[in-house]
Amino acid sequence: MSNTSNPAVAGSPPAGEAVRPMPHLGRLDFVGYLRALGGIVRRELLRFFNQKERFFSALVRPLVWLFIFAAGFRNTLGVSIVPPYETYVLYEVYVVPGLAVMIQLFNGMQSSLSMVYDREVGSMKVLLTSPYPRWTLLFAKLVAGVSVSVVQAYAFLAVAWFWETDIPPLGYLTALPAFLAAGLMLGAIGLFLSSLVKQLENFASIMNFVIFPMFFASSALYPLWRIRESSETLYWICEANPFSHAVELVRFALYAKFEPVACAVVIGTGLVFFTMAVIAYDPGRGIMARRGGPAGEAS
Repeated sequence: MSNTSNPAVAGSPPAGEAVRPMPHLGRLDFVGYLRALGGIVRRELLRFFNQKERFFSALVRPLVWLFIFAAGFRNTLGVSIVPPYETYVLYEVYVVPGLAVMIQLFNGMQSSLSMVYDREVGSMKVLLTSPYPRWTLLFAKLVAGVSVSVVQAYAFLAVAWFWETDIPPLGYLTALPAFLAAGLMLGAIGLFLSSLVKQLENFASIMNFVIFPMFFASSALYPLWRIRESSETLYWICEANPFSHAVELVRFALYAKFEPVACAVVIGTGLVFFTMAVIAYDPGRGIMARRGGPAGEAS
């Protein structure tokens, strides 16, 4: 008689015993997603705190503008009573929100620069081939970059506090969601740009065509009504610039106020660019498909 006819030999459970499901090793459950997210965020924060020169270099640009340029422009660029301000403010008070978001802009592009490197020879090369959905890994990378940018922005605000920027104490708390939304939007833009770059050397030129136009053609340094007085075309360019809306969202939040239009533009722009980044990093249909995937990954 064949052994397969014997239930005990065939591995079947004895009669009356409940069947125990086999454990799913490496199951992609919610806890697994949180572990992946926590690992990527922790790695980015540790790398940031271990590179102290990166922290200080991120503060040099806004502090130079605040301490040197703002002092020279104080009498030239006086700011009238415009929301969210309830009185006339000095120029250095006006530029603080824009300089804080500028830190997030540069950090988002720098995080994308590291993404180009990690995608080819670093940790993301391995992570992008893991069983986790690609959008979760990209989102975790995005959250990690935003965490670093928020720390840098608040460090700048702490230094600017000694410059009598007149920010109410509550504003430092109400500005946190605005910083998170602005950081996610700027990081998503940088993440999409990183998908367009095949070689690390080409990313610097793309950054110059993105960072400086976004920063200078915005309300970060000059009130839009002053720009409109000199050029109607430039005014509408600044209005269409999502960086302007990120600055205004943070500016209102620092004074415990909410700007709905800026919030809608920031969230909408972030979702659009993150969706395009996910599609671009998809080896089956995006930009990576035309390149054979990151670091030779098969499409």
